[in-house]
Amino acid sequence: MSRNPAGKRPRRVAQRLHTELALLIQHNAADPRLELVTVTDIKVDRELEYANVWICTIDGSTEHKDDVLKALENAKGFFRSELAARVQLRHIPQLIFNWDYVPERAARIEKLIDSLDQPTSPHNEDNTSGSDL
Repeated sequence: MSRNPAGKRPRRVAQRLHTELALLIQHNAADPRLELVTVTDIKVDRELEYANVWICTIDGSTEHKDDVLKALENAKGFFRSELAARVQLRHIPQLIFNWDYVPERAARIEKLIDSLDQPTSPHNEDNTSGSDL
């Protein structure tokens, strides 16, 4: 017997919505602003009323964030009707689109780590200021 049976269904619904919505955006969205958009995560509440959808662009840039979010808001009805046809649920959750900043932050952290891997200059190696760190 599972410890939290109420938590399994929202996770399963979120996984299914994630798969189907990603396919819809990739193959069926007519708006050119959605060409490089990817769904990174979906969280559904316990009552299956709301689905928070986190999206970003494949290149990780936030330049067109407002345009992408506006296009998704405009296509929300289309996505819900298509999801209703593809997913066996009595009620499709309301879609709430959020921008996912994690890929952008990860790229920035990776760049910082790469800059730490750069060899130090000979000038810094000969530093004899007497401080022992």
